Amino acid sequence: MNRRSLIKYLGLTVPAYILSKQAAASIGGPLAPHTAPGPFTASWESLQQYSVPEWYRNAKFGIWAHWGPQCEPEYGDWYARGMYVEGSDQYKYHLQKYGHPSKFGFKDVIHQWKAEQWDPEQLVALYKRAGAKYFFAMANHHDNLDLWNSRHHAWNVMNVGPKKDIIGGWAKAARNNGLPFGVSVHAAHAWTWYEVAQRADKNGPLAGVPYDGKLTKADAKGAWWEGLDPQQLYAQNHPLSENSLDNGAVFRQWDWHNGAVPPSKAYCDLFLKRTLDLIDRYEPELVYFDDTVLPLYPVSDVGLQIAAYHYNKSIKRHKGKLQAVLNGKVLNEMQRKCMVWDIERGQSNVIEPFAWQTDTCIGAWHYDKRFFDGKWYKSGKTVIQTLVDVVSKNGNLLLNIPVKGNGTIDDQEKAILEEIAAWMAVNAECIFDTRPWKVLGEGPAMENAAPIAAQGFNEGKGKPFGAGDIRFTTKADALYAVLLGWPDNGKINIKSLAAGSPLRPEKIHRIDLLGGGELHFMQQADALEVSLPENKPPFPYAAVLKIR
Repeated sequence: MNRRSLIKYLGLTVPAYILSKQAAASIGGPLAPHTAPGPFTASWESLQQYSVPEWYRNAKFGIWAHWGPQCEPEYGDWYARGMYVEGSDQYKYHLQKYGHPSKFGFKDVIHQWKAEQWDPEQLVALYKRAGAKYFFAMANHHDNLDLWNSRHHAWNVMNVGPKKDIIGGWAKAARNNGLPFGVSVHAAHAWTWYEVAQRADKNGPLAGVPYDGKLTKADAKGAWWEGLDPQQLYAQNHPLSENSLDNGAVFRQWDWHNGAVPPSKAYCDLFLKRTLDLIDRYEPELVYFDDTVLPLYPVSDVGLQIAAYHYNKSIKRHKGKLQAVLNGKVLNEMQRKCMVWDIERGQSNVIEPFAWQTDTCIGAWHYDKRFFDGKWYKSGKTVIQTLVDVVSKNGNLLLNIPVKGNGTIDDQEKAILEEIAAWMAVNAECIFDTRPWKVLGEGPAMENAAPIAAQGFNEGKGKPFGAGDIRFTTKADALYAVLLGWPDNGKINIKSLAAGSPLRPEKIHRIDLLGGGELHFMQQADALEVSLPENKPPFPYAAVLKIR
């Protein structure tokens, strides 16, 4: 891409172009391709050969450990950015707990993180008991620390922080529990995300004293990080993006538009090497990118290279059969043929033609002790109803259970997982190995569904589920109707299954309440009327009717 095209593509003003000239000049076209032998190449045309593996379509439910050094303060998501935003809650907390970010930056938070009580075997076994059919671990975040023994990045957990291979431990635990292993990769955005670390206070006794985001290896003499280059972590040897002092600009620039300073060729190349190293070392079956479409797309083709590499490596591992999954966000119709569309904290409102995923969390993405103190976590009811809703639309649910800095989860989180496990013990057959029915469901909530915004973010914005809301799934000769509320009159009317309905013209012979036995029913002209037992089941917010 030449400079004239780059200016037009990014929509930069002339002053912003002047500011970005150095970075733009360093892009220098696509990187030399990294390939693994196989049918896929780094192009959209080639990636359209992809077909979602059946194991993933059957799995439906995964659990995620979105865990790293930003969980050490236990004060919420994006801590490594918020601590550099003067006046923010995280900045104030950081001053109180650690000191000023000119003297104690995020690199020093990493140094404090020891993960001393982490037991991946115990945690993954609990997740499996709660119904997870695959497990994800975060491999790096926007904070740019690699959570494995990285060959290409000195800021990794074997050199700093816990001094243990986090990804290696998670991978072993997943495989010991028979769960496909996935990694989430977020570090492509460190380039712009960490720009706040270049700032200084505008007020107070240290006004004008720069934060630690511009420190270099030469500044390390006598420090615990002597020999390490903070610029390899913070990636701030570049001009600020346009409107960088606007704390909301980072969201508008997430897809590398709207004045984001383009990443250098060296930065893109290093990201590629790190990610391929991750795939080679731990052979994940699933890779999730926290990016619009693919990492660094469209200013670099490294995401396309990684996608082709991941698919080809899977084919080689499985003797000619593709078992890999790759998640990307904000995909167009063509791109959804090439990978699995991920919707963050939200759901589609229709049965999607391709398998898709929603990722969400019971609290903040990174552990936040305020959720525990305030009892703010999503309930087991909310998680289960979300799972049912997503599965009825041909989707999977990836659920993050926030992990504390020390590597444990709290008692409220354990109780939520136990509730999910208890529901699964009775009702799992309506979830796993199922496919959507001809319609996803019926009821008032469908008429008030919230539209998707950007990456997703429509979670909890529609009408709450209640009596009359039903979701359908199907498997073999069984149709499952999940009641997302228990009617007060003891009867449920299912309009989609009225006598003579074109949706299911076959005569219904039997209906059972899973965990509760056979039910009486009448198939009338306007609805199927089912009489429910007087005693509510243990989980009346997601009772399951099996219809044959």
